Amino acid sequence: MRIFSIQPYQLEQKHQWNEFVAVSKNATFLFQRDFMDYHQDRFEDYSLMIYKNNSLVALLPANRKDNQVYSHQGLSYGGLLLKKDSKFVDVLEAFKTVLKFLDDNDIDGLNLKLLPKIYHKFPSDEIEYLMFKTEAKIVRRDTSSVIDKHHPLKMTSSNRKRNLKKAKLNNIKVEEVDGFDTFFNHILIPNLQEQHEAMPTHSVEEISKLKTKFPNHIRQFNASFKGEIIAGVTIFETEYVAHAQYISTIASKKELAGLDAIFNELITIVFKNKRYFSFGISNENNGQHINQGLLKWKESFGARTIIHDFYNVNTKNYNLLNDVFV
Repeated sequence: MRIFSIQPYQLEQKHQWNEFVAVSKNATFLFQRDFMDYHQDRFEDYSLMIYKNNSLVALLPANRKDNQVYSHQGLSYGGLLLKKDSKFVDVLEAFKTVLKFLDDNDIDGLNLKLLPKIYHKFPSDEIEYLMFKTEAKIVRRDTSSVIDKHHPLKMTSSNRKRNLKKAKLNNIKVEEVDGFDTFFNHILIPNLQEQHEAMPTHSVEEISKLKTKFPNHIRQFNASFKGEIIAGVTIFETEYVAHAQYISTIASKKELAGLDAIFNELITIVFKNKRYFSFGISNENNGQHINQGLLKWKESFGARTIIHDFYNVNTKNYNLLNDVFV
């Protein structure tokens, strides 16, 4: 008989948590506790560990806000993290146990932002079926632009080809650097403030600290002209995906084509063996609108659209999972 139980994450379980993440079929380094906890002062952690007969079978990285629990709001994606050999029946029981636990603890809703499929190491769509069965509502859907290196499209944009020639003629130098200060302080932060009255998700101090924890996963690439930085791209690298977390250039230097030079280097050389190269989303207003100019620019490199779904589940609907099998 399968007996499932829930245990809220505690600091002393950090090693066990991280070990599970490392072998999960649908997890990345963002779920390691050293990444999740860098901003622990901003969130009330409500991460859950799910056991089957005292064996850890799933994790839910999460935080609580009032009577709602969220896929951790400090992360780009989330969901239920599973063992690579998980069978559907166990995922069903684990998720039902999570919903009942939350309902018993006066949590009305579970808000899940699922892991995009490009990060899956094995087929991992069980949770999407369970969203259907529990009558979950899609509350947001983002569009992300991705190059599938197994099925690449030729770069047909005349602007991209022309800009690559410009970059070569201007002797634009692309290099990987260890520090983030110059790119963040002189390009990224001023641009975000001027264009969106916003700040990057990570401060310079935070991204620098995370780099020391995950040196092989967080990487910075800058383009320079006559020794001065003109553009930069921050990459989050996972097993199958190179994701451009931050992209920015000096507006007055845009014609020098620094970003074109960087992306050509990343796509064709540095990450040529990655399955996917991700430019991230082009959405605004919680997914309701798409920045057409930004999307067109990303597509000019040969990227095409995948979706990233956000769900809200009524925790009382765990009973709807009782009749799945016939």
